[in-house]
Amino acid sequence: MTVTPERRVYVLGAALCAALTICSRNFGDRGGPYFMASLTVAGAAYLLAIREFFATPNLERTFSRHVVVSGLVLAAVWHVAFLRQPAGPDDDIHRYVWDGRLQRLGYNPYVVVPSDPAFAALHTSETRTLNNPDLPSPYPAGAQLFFRLVTAIHESTFAMKVAFVVCEVAIVFLLLDILRRTGQAAHLVLAFAWNPLLATEVAGSGHIDIVGALLLLVSAAALMRRWRATAAVALGLAIAVKFLPVVLLPLYWKRVRIRDAALAVAVVGLLYVPFLDHGRIPIGSLGTYVHTFRFNGPVFAALDRVVPAQLLVVLAVLAGSATATWLRIRSATPELSPGKKTLTTEGTELHRGNTVAPAPWNSMSSVVQGFEFAWPMAACLLCAPAVFPWYLLWLLPFLTSASTLLIIIWTVSIIPVYVQWHLRALGHPWGALPGWVMLLEYGCLAIAAVIIALRRNPESPASNA
Repeated sequence: MTVTPERRVYVLGAALCAALTICSRNFGDRGGPYFMASLTVAGAAYLLAIREFFATPNLERTFSRHVVVSGLVLAAVWHVAFLRQPAGPDDDIHRYVWDGRLQRLGYNPYVVVPSDPAFAALHTSETRTLNNPDLPSPYPAGAQLFFRLVTAIHESTFAMKVAFVVCEVAIVFLLLDILRRTGQAAHLVLAFAWNPLLATEVAGSGHIDIVGALLLLVSAAALMRRWRATAAVALGLAIAVKFLPVVLLPLYWKRVRIRDAALAVAVVGLLYVPFLDHGRIPIGSLGTYVHTFRFNGPVFAALDRVVPAQLLVVLAVLAGSATATWLRIRSATPELSPGKKTLTTEGTELHRGNTVAPAPWNSMSSVVQGFEFAWPMAACLLCAPAVFPWYLLWLLPFLTSASTLLIIIWTVSIIPVYVQWHLRALGHPWGALPGWVMLLEYGCLAIAAVIIALRRNPESPASNA
């Protein structure tokens, strides 16, 4: 019997479903041996699936619609398995419910400290275990609005997780539309839907980052259609969920108008009006985060002893912004491959004077590509003081091409950091991540980077092997 690519994808999908279902049943012991073993198997199956997906990226060589539908159904199965599990007792989602509850009761989450005895009566059984109770909320106004909307429907961590999964489903449908419009194969949506981080950090723990990722994808899709006002406002709302996508601002240079940018600033400003404290823009415990939170950030950890934390945060933002600037300049310059093809600034490939399929992420005025959004945020995160697994959720909707393969590998190599949760349960202090964990995570990433570079270099021995 011939083992076709489709059959391999079915087998890998079944392996992913089995591994993640086992992982969900051990979610209460996050980082424990059974959790880690099953999640590692899921990560390996996902990378093998990525190999199959990227081997047939175009409409001329694509998997059938049945493969896509079956893949999405499998993803739904393991998402339901995680959704049924309760979030950890001190996961961030308990803070989300608390912040939404405070707003509905007329209090300011940037001012109220959860551990303050004066507000003890406001707590519920789910909010009493929130993490960092001695600090007010660090989440920007866009996130606060989302918390309030969800808790107005139902005040529980389960309702919050359901809302996050709905955002994930919206990303799937939007990606399918983008892939269709840009002439890419529909099966590439599974590069997003099958990523194990979605199961653990959206359906499992529940993190607001998936809301920001959805808004950012809306912005990118709007740029494709030259809906410039929508693109600018959606970017502003994404920044108002978390500040990470601020590094993408250079990508919007000459793609949106001044009045579009002004509209976005006005919308974000209005979000903060209800939270103004004596006329000052509130930041809650964001400053404390910059000064004290350290986790899985190799570059920040290496420089933290000699450079002030505030400056290092600026350097992280500059790293992301510089990457975005370089990619924006590159996308605005027509690329010529002598004797083969020309990539025009309108985003179409020309073969011997004939127009063929549109380039990925085609815009009417310039080429907008998924990796333009992924790489600047990845560069910023690499230099950040803390790199939690759920931070990578921002990157997932944009990892649908081989140009982002290294970031895709990072979403799997970060799995060892879950050991920290198990160690904490055993009484070890939080944040004391074992050295071997970061060595394994970033060592695998470095090795993968070398291999990818050698394969892309036509003069290297590896590429000729």
